[in-house]
Amino acid sequence: MTSDLLIIGAGPAGLAAAQYGSRSGLVTTVVEQLAPGGQALLIDRLENYPGNIGAEGQEPKTGFEVAEDMRRQAEQFGARFISGTVKSIRKNTAVFEAATQDETLTAPSVIIATGAKRKLLNVPGELELYGKGVSYCAACDGPFFKNKRIFVIGGGDAACDEARYLARLTKTVILLHRRDKLRAQKAIVERTLRNPNITVRFNTRLTAIKGGAYENVAAVSLENAVTGEKTEEPADAVFIFAGSSPQMPGIEGLVLDEAGYIVTNQRMETSIPGLFAAGDVRATPFRQVVVAVGEGAIAAHCAAEWLSAASA
Repeated sequence: MTSDLLIIGAGPAGLAAAQYGSRSGLVTTVVEQLAPGGQALLIDRLENYPGNIGAEGQEPKTGFEVAEDMRRQAEQFGARFISGTVKSIRKNTAVFEAATQDETLTAPSVIIATGAKRKLLNVPGELELYGKGVSYCAACDGPFFKNKRIFVIGGGDAACDEARYLARLTKTVILLHRRDKLRAQKAIVERTLRNPNITVRFNTRLTAIKGGAYENVAAVSLENAVTGEKTEEPADAVFIFAGSSPQMPGIEGLVLDEAGYIVTNQRMETSIPGLFAAGDVRATPFRQVVVAVGEGAIAAHCAAEWLSAASA
């Protein structure tokens, strides 16, 4: 399949790029391995997205609802979506070739918007008890643990947001953070600390997750990061939000930062002419839906300009 613009990934950045690419008159194809929306699909209430306040007396739209609106909007402008996983990208003269499990997609310009994936803690019991009380998505699995004792691991925006969501389901949410203060945005931190159903424990590490007689989560092993004291406490569920790492197809010659994120300029141009990057896969100081959407729009706009100049 040949396009003018190929977008790899259909998170907020890819969806915004699809809209702006199509509106620029480019034949635009988006390839996504899962469902359009990326990690935004896990957001219960997208309350910090500009304008998404909901009608009077109603909650803001969920991440899923916003993503679905963006997908339909992009399709209305002419973008086409296909399901697949891009394994590798290479540049063949003036055209990029993106290999999926089924076919090779070609385009003179490509936007990588593949986002980032959740990091594992790699503690004993994490993988063994996944789906049995260990989860990485509060909106997905939280309702299974109403009125239960829930541990949340992490100190960033995601951990705080998910802890507050879970606090609507139970009065016993324990948020563990290995450092002495939360690293989330100030407003989010303040709401988390004020929530009567959330207990925040600083300088605390999760060292193991233990199962019970029915092979479900039954207890957690903890360690004080300052004193080294080790304890064990009962638990019904453990929700892990320990950060993320970039995910992208293999491509030679791409400049990355020390953490593996793609380095671009302000035009979202990578080190390879015609190849752009946007969203969480890109080296950026602030990973939010609103940022990803803006970067996707810039990437598509600049890709259209690049294509125009290349064909002149």
